[in-house]
Order: sequence, then structure tokens, then C-alpha cells
Amino acid sequence: MEDVLPSGLLEICLLVGAPTERVRALLQGTQRRLKNLPPLDPEVLSVFVPPFISRDDVQVINAGNNLNKSKRRSFRKKKERPKIENVKSLNGEQKASDTEDVTVPKDIDLIALPQLCFPGGLYVTSESKQDHIHFLVFTDVCGNRTYGVVAQYYQSMQDGSTSSNGQGHWESAQTGKMPVCFIPCAVCVISRYPYFSALKDCLSCLLVQLRPFRDLDVEEHIKEFAAKLFLIPSPPPGPLHLVFHMKPLQIIIPSREDPDSPIIDLDLHLPLLCFKPEQVLQIMTCILTEQRIVFFSSDWALLTLVAECFMLYLHPLQWQHTFVPILSRQMLDFVMAPTSFLMGCHIDHFDEVSTEGEDLILINIDNGDISHSKMVEEELEIPDVPAQAAEIFIKRVEGLQLHFDLELCHLRASTDLGELQTHRRAWQQKLNMDVQQTMLQLIVNIFREVKDHLNYEHRVFNSEEFLKTRAIGDQPFYKKVLETYMFHSFLKARLNRKMDAFARLDLSTQSDEDRLDLMFATPRRLTIEKMASKRISAERKANRRMVISMPNLQDIKLPEGPIRNSSLRKVETDVAVRTPSKSITTFKIPEIRFPLMFQCVHSYYTDFFNHLSKAISTLPPENSALLARYFYLRGLVSLMQGKLLNALSDFQNLEKTDLRIFPTDLVRKIVETLPRSERLQADRKPELKRLISRVMEKQREVLKIDDHVKNFELPKTHMQLDDFVKRIQESGIVRDIDTIHRLFDALTVGQQKQIDPETFRDFYNYWKETEAEAQEVNLPPAVIEHLDKNECVYKLSCSVKTNYGVGKIALTQKRLFLLTEGGRPGYVPIASFRDIEDVKSTTVAFLLLRIPTLRIKTLSKKEVFEANLKTECDLWYLIVKEMWAGKKMAYDHKDPQYIQQALTNVLLMDAVVGALQSSKSIYAASKLSYFDRMKNEVPMMVPKTTSETLKHKINPSAGETFPQAIDVLLYTPGHLDPSERLDNAHPKLWCALSEGKVVVFDASTWSIQQHCFKMGRSKLTCMVMVEQSQVWIGSQDSIIYIINTHSMSCNKQLNDHRSDVTDIIVDKKNGTPSEAYSSSLDGMVIAWNISTLKVNHAFQLPCQNLTSMKLHNDQLWCCTRSCILVVSTHEFQPQMKIEHHLKDVCSSFLGFQLFPERDEVWASYSGSSDLYIWSTKDLSNTPQKIHLQDCSEITCMIRVKNQLWVGSSGRLQGKSKGKIYVVSAERKSVEKELVGHADAVKALCSAEDRYVLSGSGKEEGKIAIWKAG
Repeated sequence: MEDVLPSGLLEICLLVGAPTERVRALLQGTQRRLKNLPPLDPEVLSVFVPPFISRDDVQVINAGNNLNKSKRRSFRKKKERPKIENVKSLNGEQKASDTEDVTVPKDIDLIALPQLCFPGGLYVTSESKQDHIHFLVFTDVCGNRTYGVVAQYYQSMQDGSTSSNGQGHWESAQTGKMPVCFIPCAVCVISRYPYFSALKDCLSCLLVQLRPFRDLDVEEHIKEFAAKLFLIPSPPPGPLHLVFHMKPLQIIIPSREDPDSPIIDLDLHLPLLCFKPEQVLQIMTCILTEQRIVFFSSDWALLTLVAECFMLYLHPLQWQHTFVPILSRQMLDFVMAPTSFLMGCHIDHFDEVSTEGEDLILINIDNGDISHSKMVEEELEIPDVPAQAAEIFIKRVEGLQLHFDLELCHLRASTDLGELQTHRRAWQQKLNMDVQQTMLQLIVNIFREVKDHLNYEHRVFNSEEFLKTRAIGDQPFYKKVLETYMFHSFLKARLNRKMDAFARLDLSTQSDEDRLDLMFATPRRLTIEKMASKRISAERKANRRMVISMPNLQDIKLPEGPIRNSSLRKVETDVAVRTPSKSITTFKIPEIRFPLMFQCVHSYYTDFFNHLSKAISTLPPENSALLARYFYLRGLVSLMQGKLLNALSDFQNLEKTDLRIFPTDLVRKIVETLPRSERLQADRKPELKRLISRVMEKQREVLKIDDHVKNFELPKTHMQLDDFVKRIQESGIVRDIDTIHRLFDALTVGQQKQIDPETFRDFYNYWKETEAEAQEVNLPPAVIEHLDKNECVYKLSCSVKTNYGVGKIALTQKRLFLLTEGGRPGYVPIASFRDIEDVKSTTVAFLLLRIPTLRIKTLSKKEVFEANLKTECDLWYLIVKEMWAGKKMAYDHKDPQYIQQALTNVLLMDAVVGALQSSKSIYAASKLSYFDRMKNEVPMMVPKTTSETLKHKINPSAGETFPQAIDVLLYTPGHLDPSERLDNAHPKLWCALSEGKVVVFDASTWSIQQHCFKMGRSKLTCMVMVEQSQVWIGSQDSIIYIINTHSMSCNKQLNDHRSDVTDIIVDKKNGTPSEAYSSSLDGMVIAWNISTLKVNHAFQLPCQNLTSMKLHNDQLWCCTRSCILVVSTHEFQPQMKIEHHLKDVCSSFLGFQLFPERDEVWASYSGSSDLYIWSTKDLSNTPQKIHLQDCSEITCMIRVKNQLWVGSSGRLQGKSKGKIYVVSAERKSVEKELVGHADAVKALCSAEDRYVLSGSGKEEGKIAIWKAG
């Protein structure tokens, strides 16, 4: 970034036209009609660049403002003024010379600019014409864009000079032969920001002011105009627009919606007025496939506005090629460029361009035609947008109200220009939002399923498989799009898990099936259209209550297995995705007084600062989003005043109001340029010292983002185990390391432990062929009605003879059934996996042959099912036994993921047998019989108490390469805000994983609501719901991250701790959260005002290693490793102390729980398997001890009603295991021992005292849900 300090509205302003002497020379002695005169070459007549006050004043006002020194180059222009010897320069200084040395930004091309200000040529006319405005876009070599707005007006020649009022006449006797003429001039404003409408309004006001003045006065007025725009800042992203007055209009400077969104200051519906929806889709296809596109129109303004609208329609995708929406007549050869581009020409050049250009898409804005120029090789075919996405788009566009006049029909006539302008602006803003949402929905519908073919760990996109899953008619579109730079950048953003507009809309419009699919990373199988359409669940009518409680778990019908992705699924077209209109606040910028002297600028900044300070003081702290914008603007004003420490203080406030707009680069630049005296002052202020330290540390920690994208390719060399694991993960077949290891063993049976490329290719191809065959399965309605909506047929046998008839055996994730053959195919149930009693592989005699036969005995039928499967018998025997064992494991352990794992295993078995085609293939496939082997080798009986108490298990690491330890769990009850989506009101389970990752589950369905967003890179230590809209998360990086539960994003953080944050508790006075306390490992406790996020109190305990806190009766109970300290929240003085004085325990305190109604404190020690109970009436007495049998170490504790739930770790047969002890506080005894985890219990939390949730270590990484009581 060259300009670290955000620019004002204006970068540079120019007056462009023809010099008077050249006009005079052209007209001298001519008798010709003016319309026959050749065009003049336009030139830059004047350049207006900042600063606009004298150099001495500049040094004062910008004392600390050396932050904005962009590289400029000198522009030296000879300027002639009649009868004026000493004229003031543009910077206000007296100059005797007739030349000026003006510096302009280096990326402004003053050579080509005049042609673009008069793209149709500069012609002297005999009649004055109407003022005209058009728009320009410039792109530098780095892709950065600058925007121009040009206002053309006409001056008449009079007394050898010009007048801008259009009324003058040429009266010179010496030049009597000259005809009356009018000369066009142009004022061009160039800005870093695309404020097309605002700058158009500004220039319209300027043209009104210029009418009475002659040429010299014109330049002074333009200079004042430019100076005013230079002083107007661009608003930060968010809900604040800036307003300033420029007679006779109020000018509004809109902000972008968020930091990743574009600025929108034009009428987004213009293309929808010029083209039919089908044509808009054609143009979008041309852009998405990166064609060479030329727009044509008779209106220069429309060229830029329509082209810019299409660029905004792409968001968050970006056009990365040449973008020149206006070509002057001298630039027409640009359309001969061989690479992709988007350009615009006047309609007069249509025939010339279409004749000379090759392979061009020609779009006529005036009549809505789309055509192409001559083709070099073959006829150009523009593929259609995917059919479903196109259908939804057309339906939504047809529902838009595109005409303002229809809006006015029922309203009274407006007698006030300002009122009409306000009404029009509000209508346009709403329409822009609707158009934005419609276009974004189109982009999401086109590319939604790309993520299903990505491997995030190895950054691989399997384009070949993605194409195969597209409908036949959609494949030409995707084949072209997948080759573009635009799509490649889109892939990078997806692989980086960027939470942009695409990701947010995709997440908010996910179906329940999509969310469940995140939890069941089954190998992809294509489904048929009828199965897909059948799985569309009807909209459930939810009972809208103000508080939505967690449901009874036994009432939730959980899926037996994963739901397969399908490109054929039906999208609901009758539901339009609407974003609630967000309230926008306007802030009026103070008046700028002229003449522009130092005192006036100083007064302007002082007024600006005072107005912002008043707004900040009157705004309630709950409106943190608006407060953040005021702090940001006040920081900029302080910066312009040279008050760097004030600016840093305001920017520091953004951390507690809205981090998203924190200007990291700007703050770093300020710190680097701080004078030594001010740096010392900053170091004396703790909050500024911390800010400076964090910003400079971040600069050192900047890591290069890995943004490469690989396309999946089959291996060409032999693979050892590690390489095989990587290749299988890249292919998307399976990600689990242990499963891939078993697959490696299967494919290397009887040979060296390496896999050759041919074996891998055969396995991969068989797997993909099986996927393709799944799409061709066509079940009749009579069969479909017997299956659940989430069932899919994963394998069909050959046609076989059975004792139920002739047909094919079909396998789903729930059952086996016979697809009978004959006149009317039918459904005959064989067995559900849960109902199987025994499976045998045997033979039956037929003549002289023994035919392999599969026998399945069920609990519900006396008759044994027999199928003469012949050569398939051994494979089906393995498959049925594995699914049976997996189902039993899933039922016993209340974990539906076991079914998914068993299904993965049987699909891999099938592929191994199909790929190897050898006598050892069945033995090889048996290596994948994981659950069947577990059942036979280690009978896993779940204790009765555990089985009765355990309700369900979920896996937050689903889809990851390795399971991850669960560090913290938090349950938050549902609450319905009328402005929210209903699913946002459901209760949630927050799960903190390693390296700052957080996964959020919808606790009403146990589906993943938000998959893995990050809070820093350190381990998270605690989570608490401070109020309905805020979850605070403490981290070992000493930061408290604040999550907005509505937007599910972190835009605030608290940075006052200097060590690991260890606990956060909330003080609820009268049931309302009023204050929050946070602790850190160094013994610091901070009391926070929840509304303002200001520190109410901070105190240091006399001991360190503070690990947890509890609050009761205005007393803080603080647990350190050496003692439990009781501190008053009023005086912050120690009142009681439980010291570590037990002789039989040599470790430190681990944690504690309070039972105040029993006057008891329960505590545990690190490495101990005992609980200790103190009476708070007499802490000197020896505590009671409860020993936990078969416990190696207590790891965590939580109080639930009158019970203490204790998580522990232990070993069983050399393996880690986790056990939970439920201890009665009344009887001081263990009521239940629950064995539900294969690793230590790391975290516990309660859900409304009805359920307890436990999370385990990294060996298992699962969450168990237990019935409390």
C-alpha cells in the first residue's frame, strides 16, 4: 500500500479542454460551418492537487502527517492567461513565472486522460449543449482501480475569452469573420473510491455554481470544490454513511457493508432495465468464462455504469483481466488485444469493431442484443448457466420492482427536492440490496458444491470428479469456467476457508441434510434424482417461542448414516433468501469555510472532532457497531491534526467495539513514525503500550499464506505408506488415517509394502465406476416408499436366486432388501442390520455342484434367508458381517458414526476386490473388517448403567484427518429474536478444539451449525455466555475473544490480561448480567462492565497460578495451585483461605466446586484420584475424602443439581480410557460410574441441568451426551 492513510474523496481534480489560442487559430478567418471543423485535441488546462493551503500552513497542519506521502511525479504545464502577469499557483503562492510545477499521483496518466474526458472528440459547436456526465475506471498493473467522474459543460467565446454561461458572443472587430461558437470543457474528479452517484451530485452542484463566472473565476471555484472534496473522508465499512452539504444538494457518502464488500454507489438494477433476465445470464456466462467482451451504447455514462454493475454482480468473485469500460475513438485498437478483456465503445463504432475484431462478444446496451464478431476457427458457443440456478434467478428477477415511478403512484406529490431525493435514495438502497442478494444467490447456486470436491489438508480440487457430478447439460459451462483465473482465485478462498459473502450465504442456506453431511464424511456416492427429490423434507413449522429449550434427546430422530451429496437435489425455488434490512445512520460533516487558510482547516478539523466526540458521548454502549465507526473517524481526524497519540487511543477503542475495521497497517505506520517524546508518552500509558506491542508483534508474526491449488492426478510412481495416505486423502475417497492404513495393508497382501501406480489406478477407477453406477440405479416408486428419506442404495448384487424369489440384493445404511425382478419390480425385506442374529457362508448342492450360499438369520423371522450368490458370496458375507457389527457398536455406544465407518469399510472392501481380481482379494478385503474383528477379538460390552445414561455421541472432528482433543464445552440455551432466522434461535453447543478452533452444533438436532472458525492460534481455556448476544472465550494467548452469537463472528476482544486467561464468570444481579470477572494464570482478576467492556476493577492476588474462580454472595473463590482464596468483590481483600496442607497429597490444586447450601467446598488435586470436602464453617478441620475406584487422575468437575460429575483418566489393557463418576453431595458416595470415552475426559458442561456433555482427549475426540439425574 502506497497510501497507508485512507484518501479523502478526491485524489486529483483536472480541468480539461482546448486552449483558447488553439481555438482562435482554428476559427481565424474561417467562413466554414462549425460542424465541418475537425476535432481539437483536448489538453489538461489545470491540475488541482492537494495540499490546497500554503506550504507554511501545510507544515503546521500536517506536522504528523507524513504518513500519506505517496509517490508523485512532477507535472509541468505551460499555462497561458490573458493580461495577467502574476497569477496565484494552485497551492496559493505567488508565482511570477507562467509555468507551474505540480505533482500528481504516479498512477494518474495525464497523457491519455484528456481523450477519455472527451471520448467522442472535442468539437467546437455553434450551439450550446446540455451538460453531460460520464464515468471512468482506471486499473494499474497491480489490479488496483481508480475511478473518475467527468462533467462536460460548454463555454461561449466572447471578447477573445470564454464564458461558461453560454450567453456570450464574439464581438471583436478584428475577428469579425469568426462565427459564434461554444467550446466544451470538462471537470474530471479522480478518486480512490467508486462513489459514482455522490461525485456526480457534487459535480452537478459545481456546474450550477460555475454558470455566472468567466474562465479565471472558474478555476478558483474548481479549486475550492476540489479542496472541499479532499477534506471529506471515506466512511469505514459498516452502518454509518457520511453527509455533507454542497449547494443545493445534500451529498451522501455510503459505506461498504463490511470490510470485504465493495462500495456500491450506483443503481445496481440498470442492467436489468437494459436486458432480459435470460440475457443477463448470457452476459454473466461470458464474464465467468473470461471471454473478450465489448459493450456498446450511445450513452457514455451507461457504458461504465452497466459494466461496473456486472463487476459487482460477480462478488465475491473478481474479474482479473483488462477492464476499460470506455474507449475513446483513438483507443479502438485496444479491442485487438489477444487476452481476455471487458471494454466499452460508442455505438457508432459497432460496425468497425465487429468487422475488424475477432472472437469478440458484442453487447449492445441500447437494444439489448448480444452477438459476436467473426470467428477465427469455429462458431463461438456460449454455454448456458446451470439450469437450476438459472431458473431460480429468472424467477427472483421477475419478482423485483425495478421502476421508481410505480413506487410513487400511491404517494402524494413531493414539494421538496430533498424529500424526493431521500425517498428515491431509500428505494434505491432497498432495491440494490435485493439485486445484490439475487446475484449472490446465483453465484452460490452455481458453485455451492465445489466444496464437496476439495481436500483442505493438501489443497487439492478434484475437477474431473466435480465435472462428472454435474448434469449433462451443465457440463459445457463448468468445463469453461474451471479453466479461468477467476475460478482459480475462488478456489484459493475456499481452501483458505475465507468467511466471505459466498461462505456466509452458503452457510445460512444450508439444509438440515447439508449440515448432517458435515458430520458424516462418507465416501461420495451419487444418488438418483427420485431419491434426491424424495429426500427433500417439507418445511417444518416451528413453534416460535421467546425461549427455545433443548429438546428431549429421545425425541430426536438421528440419521442412521450419512446423506449423500447430490448434484441432482431439488432446490426450493419458492423461498427467496432475504437479508433483513440493516439500519443505517448518517453523520453530518461540519461545514468547510473559505477562503481555505490554515485557520479554516484547523477550525474544520476541530468542529469535526467535537461533533464526533458528542456523538460518542450520547451513544449507548450497546450500539458498539456505531461507536466503532465514530472512534475510527475521530482517529483519522486526530491524525490529520497531527495528534498521533489521540489517534492511537481511538483506534485502540476499536478492539472493544469492532475489530473488523481496525486499521492495522495504519496503526503500524503511526507507531513507526512516532517522535521519541511521544513514544515515551505512549509507553507510560498501559493500554497504548499494549496496543503498540501487539501491532508490532503481529508484523513479526506475519506468515506467508499457502495459496497454491493442486488438481488431483493419479500417481505415476510406487508409493510407500506415507505417500499412499496423502494420495488417498487427495482423492477424496477417505481421510481417516487408521482406515487408510488398513486399506494399505489390504492392497499390499502377499507383496512388498508398497503400492504400484497400476494398482492405485485400478482401485481408484473401480471406486469411481461404482459411484457412477449409483447414479444409474432407478428404483420404482413401489420400492422407494418402503425406504426412509435419508436412505441410499450403496451396493447391488448381481441377479441371484433366493428363497424369497429371484432378484438383486440391495444394501443401504440401514437394511438389506431384495429388489425382485419380473413384470413389476418389487420390494422384499431381508433384514435390518439391527435385527440380524447370525450370518453364515455355506454351500448348497445343485446336481453335482456346490453353490456358495449366504444365509442370514434374523430375530424377527423364523425363516432363514438364503441367496445363491456364487462368486459374490464371500464378499457379501464380509459386507453383511461388518455392517451388522457396526450397527451393534453404534447402538451400544449411541454413536451413529460407527454406521458411517462400517459403510466406508464395506465400500472399500468392494473396491479392493474389484481392483485386485485375484485369489487373494477376499483375504485382502477382510483386512478392512474392522468392527467385525473388534467384536470377535474384544467383545465390547457396555455396562448397563452407562448404556442407560448415555443418550448420544457426536464427533466435532468429523471430516478431519485426526481426531482432536476437546478443550472446552459450552451449552447456550435458545432464544428467539424476532429479527433473526428461526434456526439461529436454537440452543447451541460450543466446542473448543486445538489451536483456537471452535465448532458450533445446533443442539436441537446435533448437526454442525458452524464448522471450525478460529480464535487465534493458541489453546482455548474457557467459554461463557455473558449475555444473550455474547459468548466470551478465553485463550492461552492472554486474549478474551467476544463472539457475536447473531453473526457468529468475532469482532471484539479484550487485551488487558498479561498471561493465560484461565476462567470467566458472570455476576447476575436480579437475573440480569451486570459484571463479568476474568482471571489469568499470573493471579490477575479483572472485573468488566459487560455493556461498555470497560474495566471496573483490576486486582492482583497475592499468589499466582490462578486456575479457576467461582462467585457466591459477592465473594470470589479463587483456586490457585497452592490454595483456594476467598476475596470480597467490594473491597477485594482476602477473607478466607484453604491452604494445601495435606501430608498424603504432594501435588497442587486442580479445581473445586461450591455447595454453599451445604456450607461445603469440594476440591481435587492434580494427579490424585480422591475428592476432598471442606466445611466452610471451619476450614481448619481435616477434610473428608472420597476415593474414586479405578481412577488414575481426576481431570475436571462440574456441579449438576445436588451431584458432582467428575471426569477422569485411566488405563485399561494398556489403552487410555475416560470415566465419569457421579457423586451424591448428600450421601458423599459414588452413585454412577460411566464409561463412555476411549480417552481421558477433558471437558464437562451442563445443559439446563437435564443433560451433561463430556468431551474426550485427542485419542478419541468425541462428545458424549448423558442424561442427568
